[in-house]
Amino acid sequence: MIDALIAGRLYGTPQHRTSKNGNAFATAKVRTAMANGESSIVNVVAFSDTARTALLGLAEGDSVAIAGELKVSTYTDKHGAARPSLDLTAHVVLTEYHVQRKRKAVEVAA
Repeated sequence: MIDALIAGRLYGTPQHRTSKNGNAFATAKVRTAMANGESSIVNVVAFSDTARTALLGLAEGDSVAIAGELKVSTYTDKHGAARPSLDLTAHVVLTEYHVQRKRKAVEVAA
């Protein structure tokens, strides 16, 4: 696995799910900008309570930065072309709310 930090906007609404053994998790898709001007979709899954809660508190189009383990693979699209597949297991989810909260905490401490 690759330790990664991705940033982008949510593509669709995050979903709350439950595994067969009863464990809760969340899934989401994040659209990230690429250097060549195109964008890529990263499939995100969050198992920890903090990452899951942060992800589920967001809506489509919200900005987000996520750190975690990235798995890169390929799939064949409907036209037969090989395309990259990016899957991220989220460890930390950082949103605009988190940034504002940290800024206020620093201002109070100063």
